[in-house]
Amino acid sequence: MISDEELDRYRVEGTKIRVVRDADSANDVRGIVVAWDDETVMIRRPNKRVVKLDRSHHYQPSSEPRTQLFGENEAAQP
Repeated sequence: MISDEELDRYRVEGTKIRVVRDADSANDVRGIVVAWDDETVMIRRPNKRVVKLDRSHHYQPSSEPRTQLFGENEAAQP
């Protein structure tokens, strides 16, 4: 789970982040941290919509390469 300090740093700096929710990169959410509580984080997407996501997802700056958490390459191995 992401810490309050990390979320606050992303919010204050206005860092665009990526939220990795599952193995499919098409399901990633990108945007800016707006607010959070003990269980959820609110992200403002580029289209100005705000989405509420669980804090247990993986949060990382959008400028970094996508983190592979779910073994996406396992299917490609013989």
